[in-house]
Amino acid sequence: MDDVERAFREAHGQAVATLTRIFGDIALAEDAVQDAFVTAVQRWPRDGVPDNPAGWIVTTARNRAVDAVRRGRRGRELAEQVASDHRRRQESTVRSEDAELMRDDQLRLVFTCCHPAIRIEHQVALTLRLIAGLTPAEVASAFLVSEETMAKRLVRAKYKIKSAHIPYRVPDEAELPDRLRAVLSVLYLIYNAGADDIRNRRNLCTEAIRLARVLVELMPDEPEAVGLLALMLLNEARMPARGRGDDVVLLQFQDRSLWNRSLIAKGHELVLVCLRSRRPGPFQLQAAIQGIHCAAPHYRDTDWPTIVRFYDRLLTVMPTPVIALNRAVALAEIQGPVTGLAMLDEIADQLAEYHLLHASRGSMLERLGRRNEAADAYALAAELARTQPEIQFLRRRSEALEREV
Repeated sequence: MDDVERAFREAHGQAVATLTRIFGDIALAEDAVQDAFVTAVQRWPRDGVPDNPAGWIVTTARNRAVDAVRRGRRGRELAEQVASDHRRRQESTVRSEDAELMRDDQLRLVFTCCHPAIRIEHQVALTLRLIAGLTPAEVASAFLVSEETMAKRLVRAKYKIKSAHIPYRVPDEAELPDRLRAVLSVLYLIYNAGADDIRNRRNLCTEAIRLARVLVELMPDEPEAVGLLALMLLNEARMPARGRGDDVVLLQFQDRSLWNRSLIAKGHELVLVCLRSRRPGPFQLQAAIQGIHCAAPHYRDTDWPTIVRFYDRLLTVMPTPVIALNRAVALAEIQGPVTGLAMLDEIADQLAEYHLLHASRGSMLERLGRRNEAADAYALAAELARTQPEIQFLRRRSEALEREV
């Protein structure tokens, strides 16, 4: 069953995208693909996973969709059209040009899901559902809401696409910059949803990286797309050392021998490629910062001055309090915790509900020997943290400092 689910998930996005192109209806396409999954669960364990799961699913789902549209007003005419197209293709395989078209379909579907007329949380949910192939329950878990709530969001998002006649296409050149930014942001949010909960949602990281690779393959001249992929790979390279059981391991204490050097090398290569375009954007600059971290043999060897300079550039294109927080932490490694703490206090009101602001204050207060204040900061960070490993780590830091007072 695991093999069936894995193969189906990998092919899900391709199948939904292809059927959406054929039938022009995302809801119909998804229903047909889910019917194909039921058939796969029945047949694949007995007959084996086919050599080309995507081709099998597209063929089976197409048949289900044809049956469904036959019952509609234009069903017979559309069914005949699709059946004719179906006969011209090999039913058990997808030819190379068909596979290329399916990849193009996926990109169109990503851009459709990320249309600006759709709310951002719906964009992410819809992309997770239709492209990543996650179940409504899995999507709900990623957003920390009930499955019923998420099901309603998905229905509303798909209805919006249909009622607003949102086109199923990659935007033209004039629209691309704004639309591409939304797509990249959604993919990064998907990745972070998995990275923030490494025990329960690692599959989200895998899906986000896969989608980023597809985007880069289809849009290799977009430096921000390349930068996003580099950022994900460099983050992913350090993932094996980020946790030990249920515990969080800070960067300075990580066993760097566990870092994936192959991913780091690829990430560094991509950073150089995108920065050569001389069109620096937020994802490229964040990838460059992560690349510097990954290049240091030991924490003490980190090139903090260069990291701060990259944060300075990043603030010019992405002036957010979170970036300012990260810059303050980096600057504190050069000028000391007094400077860093002063900078954190300047943005504290803007990030009052952000646990990493309070965790960072706790770290700097601890370095200054102000243990009572540090313990309080860690305790507040624990109250605001979202994942159990982070909550446990921050509580332990707070309790340890309280015992030392």
